[in-house]
Amino acid sequence: MTNRLAETLSPYLRAHADNPVDWYPWGPEAFAEAARRDVPLLISIGYSTCHWCHVMARESFADPGIAAVINAGFVAVKVDREEHPDVDGAYMAAASAFTQNLGWPLTIFATPRGRAFFAGTYWPPEARPPMPSFRDVLAAVTEAWTTRRDQVEESADAVTEALTQAADTTRSDLPDPGAIVRAAETIAAREDHQFGGYGGAPKFPVATTLLFLQTPLVRRGAPDAAASARRTLAAMATSPLHDEVDGGFFRYATQRDWSVPHYERMLTDNAQLIDVALDAGDAATVRGIAEFLLSVLRRPGGGFGAAQDSESWIAGERSEGGYYLRSAAERANLEPPAVDGKVITGWNGIAVRALARAGAVLGEQSWVQAAGEAAEAVLRTNVTADGSIVRASLDGKPSPAVAGLADLGLLAEGLFALAAAGGEARWAVRGREILDRALAGVEPDPVLSAHGVASSPDQSDGDLPSGASAVAAAALAAWRLGAGERYRDAAATWVEQNAERALAQPFAYSSMLQAAAGLVEPPRQVVVVTAYRSSALAGAALRTDADVVAVVTAEQARAFADAGFELFEGKGESSERAYDCRAFVCRLPVSDPADLQLER
Repeated sequence: MTNRLAETLSPYLRAHADNPVDWYPWGPEAFAEAARRDVPLLISIGYSTCHWCHVMARESFADPGIAAVINAGFVAVKVDREEHPDVDGAYMAAASAFTQNLGWPLTIFATPRGRAFFAGTYWPPEARPPMPSFRDVLAAVTEAWTTRRDQVEESADAVTEALTQAADTTRSDLPDPGAIVRAAETIAAREDHQFGGYGGAPKFPVATTLLFLQTPLVRRGAPDAAASARRTLAAMATSPLHDEVDGGFFRYATQRDWSVPHYERMLTDNAQLIDVALDAGDAATVRGIAEFLLSVLRRPGGGFGAAQDSESWIAGERSEGGYYLRSAAERANLEPPAVDGKVITGWNGIAVRALARAGAVLGEQSWVQAAGEAAEAVLRTNVTADGSIVRASLDGKPSPAVAGLADLGLLAEGLFALAAAGGEARWAVRGREILDRALAGVEPDPVLSAHGVASSPDQSDGDLPSGASAVAAAALAAWRLGAGERYRDAAATWVEQNAERALAQPFAYSSMLQAAAGLVEPPRQVVVVTAYRSSALAGAALRTDADVVAVVTAEQARAFADAGFELFEGKGESSERAYDCRAFVCRLPVSDPADLQLER
């Protein structure tokens, strides 16, 4: 049978379109059908490059016998977590009440009102102790639903109520610099001094953590914590986690020494690792990752796809990682793993920021241009006629899923970085508009809201910043560009709401701590006005330790000032000059590169 997923925009959902399972995409129709039949929802959440999602699909969802059990007793819903992160977050939070082994595929059993009453991840088709078989799980859930309904409903309501209460936040104060430094030292205390990274296996790139550890505040206050980030990057870059052929990093390593990777390659990890490597002064790693983004993940329209699969066809069989274990010459004769071509709004914002920053610092103007083309692609395709921003698009077609808070914050921050790198005020103006939209509030997923299912109360950072952290970082970037004090106030509000948790759990709130570190110290902003972007003065400025480095022509400086970015006021009439503003005081402009101090 060809089910309802065939016409969706998600490659992950389309891959299940020929399953014998009678799948529904995420939406009100599935809930209405579950209510009509008075059966539970089976909500299966994953993404296109998830290896164990593929395995469970082949073993269970493609099995006619298992599919018959699902179709008879459940309404099955397939969700792409990259398209619906709010749905994933809500049910991941609910799943934590039933299992500590959280990840994907995520399997949720819920009432027709959407309230989770049981959850797990991967289940095999046959029992593999201590794991029960998926058939046994389905039978047990069906038995509970039909014979112990009151108990099931009570359990589901209790989970929902607990999550709703946890969503309430209280505001504290900004953390002091010493507390932030101690949080960095807490992270560094878990460094694996033999192999790099933090803790044991499995090991992830933890880009959000590495970025926090390299903030100026941590570099000065906890230099060994900052050094641990550089050691971790160096260890990863020389390990099997790093693809030496085309420069990308794999999702994670299953062994403590970074070996036996899980071979999918995500845009999020790799774009953030460009920033990590740039901050660490590792230009070779930056160039390798940038080449991977530009040659593998870049889509024809200019945006970047979400990920490259771990699996490919080799000699007529599906191989997990086999392609990546070949040399460059051997790969030339193989079909490469597929790329999930979804252009996700926030993820492309991360790529825009990384390529713009790195391109400016390393003198790769083509990277800055590619960042601009990606921004154009997102703003052209992921923005609807009424100005609403959607979560993603595929092949130029927008998804119906609305952009979340993280999408808006990450895109806005990317546009601010692009404005500084390329000198075009229009990007900063557009970034401010998107940030203002985020600050005005984002509506939660309408299906979750309709059924009273709380969105995830957790504002923690994982493999990328949370919505709160993303908006705080974007507001901080806007303030540093001179957009006004209200943006610093907005950033401080987000940080204050999460400060206590962030200091207590620094690994889980690294991006929030990065924003906090930027708020508790005065900024350094360097503006170079020059007719030649390749001038020695511009080059010196780009090597400085500054929060903002903008290289503009006099005309561009006036455009920024006219658009309300006061950092550029009074700088549009000079010949070549560098303006160095530190601790809210601007020094006299200089024209000699030697007069620009590299350190703060």
